[in-house]
This record gives sequence, C-alpha cells and structure tokens, in this order.
Amino acid sequence: MAAKKSSNRKRRALRVLFVSSEAYPLIKTGGLADVSHALPNALAERRTDVRLLLPAYRQVLERVEDLQILGWLDLGPLGQARVLQAYHPGFRMPLWLIDRADLFDREGNPYTDPNGADWPDNPLRFTVFSRAAALLGIDALGLGWRPDVVHSNDWQGGLTHAFLEAENHRPRRVHTIHNLAYDCQFDYARFQALKLPPHWWSMEHAEFYGRFSLMKAGLVFSDVINTVSPTYAREICTPEYGYGYAGILQHYCDKLHGILNGIDTRVWDPLHDRHLVAHYGPDDDLPKARRRNRGALLQAMGYALKREVLDRPMIGFVGRLVYQKGVDLLLEAIPPLLERTEASFALVGTGEAALEARLRELESAHPGRVFIHLGYSEPLGHLLEAGADIFAMPSRYEPCGLNQMYSLHYGTPPVVRRTGGLGDTVVDTTPQTIEDGSANGFVFGPAEAAALGEALERAIEAHADSALWRRLQRTGMAQDFGWKRSARAYLALYRDAG
Repeated sequence: MAAKKSSNRKRRALRVLFVSSEAYPLIKTGGLADVSHALPNALAERRTDVRLLLPAYRQVLERVEDLQILGWLDLGPLGQARVLQAYHPGFRMPLWLIDRADLFDREGNPYTDPNGADWPDNPLRFTVFSRAAALLGIDALGLGWRPDVVHSNDWQGGLTHAFLEAENHRPRRVHTIHNLAYDCQFDYARFQALKLPPHWWSMEHAEFYGRFSLMKAGLVFSDVINTVSPTYAREICTPEYGYGYAGILQHYCDKLHGILNGIDTRVWDPLHDRHLVAHYGPDDDLPKARRRNRGALLQAMGYALKREVLDRPMIGFVGRLVYQKGVDLLLEAIPPLLERTEASFALVGTGEAALEARLRELESAHPGRVFIHLGYSEPLGHLLEAGADIFAMPSRYEPCGLNQMYSLHYGTPPVVRRTGGLGDTVVDTTPQTIEDGSANGFVFGPAEAAALGEALERAIEAHADSALWRRLQRTGMAQDFGWKRSARAYLALYRDAG
C-alpha cells in the first residue's frame, strides 16, 4: 500500500537557474536578450520552476518592481555581492540580480562604455557574476531553492560551470553558445589578478592559444553544450565558423546539440502588435495593411509620405551594422537594384562608423528611394517587419537569427544567405518548392554582393506575381516558430544532462 501511495505522489517541478547577461525588456543589445525573455517564460509555462539571474545593471534596477534583499554572497578573493530578488510584468518568474555597484552601476550598455569601447574590467565583472551564479547553484544563501539545472549563456556566464566543478553534488550544467565569435579572452597577468584556480590555465581547461577564454571555460566545464540551431551546431565544428574552437567542439561533439530558437509570439504577432497601426492575419488584406504600416514607418523615421513610395515594393533591413550581418554586401547590391527595379529600401540599425557613413551617402545619393534610421529602435523594428514587402538578411554567419522568423510570421518573405539558422528556417523559392508548397523565401549561397543582388531581384520579380506572393506569405505565416516547441527540446536536454 505504501509503495502505491509513493508512486502517486506529485513530482516536484524541475528547478532551473537561467544565467544571462541581458534580457528584454529590461536590457537588450541583441538576440540573447530576446531568448532570455522568451525561453524562461516558455519553461515556466510548462511548469518548470525557474529563476532568471542577471547583473543588477542601473537600467535593470530602474525597471523592476518589489525589490528585496535575499542576502550577501562571499565570493572569496573577489569580495562580496548582494543578491536581490525582483519582479517584472514581462516575466513569469522571480528575477535574481547580482548587485555590485562598482561593476554594474554605470552608463553605457552591458559590455561597452558610452563611446562603444569594451569595458576594460569585463573579465572581472563577469567572473564575479559567474562566481555568484555558481554559489546560487548550490544554494549558498540557504534559501531552500537549489536548482536541478544551471543554464549559462555565452562568454558572460562561461565561468559558472568552472566554479561548479569543485562541488560534489552540483546541478546539471548546460551552456548555450549564441555567437562563438564573441568569447572574451585575456592574458595571464589578468588571470593571476583574478586569483582563478591555477590548473584552469591549461589546454585541458580554459587556456586558449596563450590566453584565457571565458567561452572555452563554458565549453569544457559544462555537461551539455547547446547552440541555437542545428546547422550552426555543425558549422562551428569547422575551421570556417569555429573561430579556433572547431577542434574543441569536435572533441566534445557527443555533448553538442543544436536547438532552433523560437520567437515570442505574444510580442511579435501582426494581429496584436502594439507598435503597428494596421493589424492583420493571413486571411486579411495584406497589401492594404502593409501600406498603412509602411506609411507609419516612414513617418516615424522622419520622412514625408509620397504615394509612389507606398506603391513600389520595399526591401527592409533591421540589425547591427557589422561585417557579420553582411551589411557591406547589401550596400554594394543596392545601387544596381535601384537602377534595374522600382524597389525602395528602408534600413534600421546601428554599428560600425564606416558602414553608418556609407548608409548616409547612399541615402543622400538616392532620396526618396533609400530611407535610414541610425540607432536601435524596437518600435521601428516591428513597423518595418509589417511595412516592408521583403526582408534582407545577408549574414555571413547567423547562429540562429530571429528576424527571418519575425519576417515569415509577418508575411514578409525574407532573402537570406544559406547559413546557420537561416538555412534551417527559410526555403528557397524554386519551381519544385512552389509545387510542393514549401517555398517561403529566397536563399543564396556565396557571401557576395552579386549573389545577394540576384536573390533580391528574384524576390522583386516574385512580388509582381500577386498569386505567387500570396502563397509565399501564407506558407510563412502558417509555420510555428513559437517557443513551446523549443522549450520542449530544452526540457529534454535538461533531463539528459549530467
């Protein structure tokens, strides 16, 4: 009888400490923030007991509610850190914040100063953050909440699992690579100054070509390595995309997985998006809604409305103006397309000064055809997805990418390079894929302006065929890119870890 009673006992929810350096809408520099908002929420919806751990940046403290002190952590030679608990309407779980004013209460974004230069003490800042995360992973404050899984993200949380290595009854350790190109390396003098365990400075651990790598620490000391798309998981095992880590990842291939990111369809939904002036679904009048949103987009960007701009096809781009995103390819491809087609271009983003200058020159040379906004703007990003006809995403590499999924969901067929998550989500429009109903966008191969231009021209020609275009839009809008699918995969990964 006792055995039967025990088997019917309700099983405790899986506990996950999700360690991230940014999370939308509290603080955001890129896709990591979107994932750190959507994935913990999706896990919580599936009855997972989650705590989201963030640094207590000034901007975060200004936006959260119900702050309370949980306690102080002794970080050994790194000093102390105060742990705060807070809440925000955008999250279904408590937020835990590592509060060190000397490290996190400052102007600028999480990683760079107001002039865009890396904070020189980033190694110290995120070593402290990771040490605190590891201590919370063993319930060092005695809160009665000990995670089953500690899930760290990118180089900023890379040392978390290294610090957990010394614990006998440690939680399962999962580390996600969002972008292998950013890894935070420093020299032996800095390593000694941080008073890290001497044996970590070795090829078997986190020494990396004569320097110390926070990313490598995450790879070596984790039980499971995950990245954000199946294709990127394969690509980073090659010299072209591995940034020196290919051999390490090949060695750990048995614990390397790729789970495609999702999108938060509560925030990104053309039927309810609070940033749009015209909402729509797949069966609505998409051209009419798109014209209204395009008008609102151009007005918000500071341009006068002209009928011909609303009528001609528009190609949009949103993202960081950096080499990785293939912005230079797009800038080279635009002038010939302006000569050969009636398309206009709207670009929103910020990044390298040289690329920003080229954008300004392009706008000046082609008034009424090229529209730009230099800076980060969440509202403009939404309006562009709903106001442009075609979305350009010519990334040289893209671990997952979110904008191509936003574009598909918004009925804005994307033009992408065949790499990473772009290749996992966009199906090129060919006679065969049109016939089998899988076509949803346009894909090109070589990272060359000519190849991008040819794909964009194919998209413009397809746009002129209203019946075909409607099929492409409906196919994209029917796909499920929500986080429920991804959350199920992560839960399976958590169960298999360790």
